[in-house]
Amino acid sequence: MTITIEQPHLGAVAEKKVAGGDPAELVLDGGFVVPDSNAFGDTFRNYDAESERKKTVEEFYRTNHINQTYDFVRRMREEYGRLEKTEMGVWECIELLNEFIDDSDPDLEMPQIEHLLQTAEAIRKDYPDQDWLHLTGLIHDLGKVLLHPSFGQLPQWAVVGDTFPVGCAFDECNVHFKYFKENPDYRNPKLSTKFGAYSEGCGLDNVLMSWGHDDYMYLVAKENKIALPSAGLFIIRYHSFYPLHKHGAYTHLMNDEDKENLKWLHVFNKYDLYSKSNVRIDVEKVKPYYMSLIDKYFPAKLRW
Repeated sequence: MTITIEQPHLGAVAEKKVAGGDPAELVLDGGFVVPDSNAFGDTFRNYDAESERKKTVEEFYRTNHINQTYDFVRRMREEYGRLEKTEMGVWECIELLNEFIDDSDPDLEMPQIEHLLQTAEAIRKDYPDQDWLHLTGLIHDLGKVLLHPSFGQLPQWAVVGDTFPVGCAFDECNVHFKYFKENPDYRNPKLSTKFGAYSEGCGLDNVLMSWGHDDYMYLVAKENKIALPSAGLFIIRYHSFYPLHKHGAYTHLMNDEDKENLKWLHVFNKYDLYSKSNVRIDVEKVKPYYMSLIDKYFPAKLRW
């Protein structure tokens, strides 16, 4: 079924700044309370905290930063953009994620379905009328099926973690930036300048991002012509692009549509990041609601 969705407006979203904080940080007046610590008792996205996850996470980023090159991304997009792996529904894909834990995440060590439902349910509570945003929360990480044997069982460095543009200079705000110095593109004069292969205001749609679950799920959604508004597709593709939505880097590549959609990504990110906890969601209780959204916005089967 095809339906037309108008581009959403922020409307009721409060854009008050956090006093003394990051200018990109929004105060959410929907009632969501940002917790003080993650599931390990540390502050969120603290890559220096002495936790049991620290070594795993740093080794992940070392490998990721060395191997995510412009040519690698082009090869991956060509291979996976054909969507020839399988056909399956959205909930089937969600169930495949049950066996995976994200090695790049310092904040959580639980199966992915838990994070998807935590994100979606937190959004649903604060934005009850934005059902497209609830669904975006549910599906935003489905590209992590790239870890599954039937999808090539890609290594985690090619699936998860913060994303960043390739084909231009790596910004120093990237997590564990030092490891980029071993990336072949780092010393390529055509790919290591501020603009590199791009031009000012070219639009993020024209920029290659490091390959992973974000870009893959975006390709799946776009090529299957799902009915989410452009803000939903933007969230799916750039929710791991922390250099942009947390630090304000790479804005010179954005166009006007990117800037408008970024407002919704700022909203979404609070729920994606801060809803992570060890509190379990009753899957069977909430499943009927999300199945109704899947039926509304998606075809019964997707090409993957």
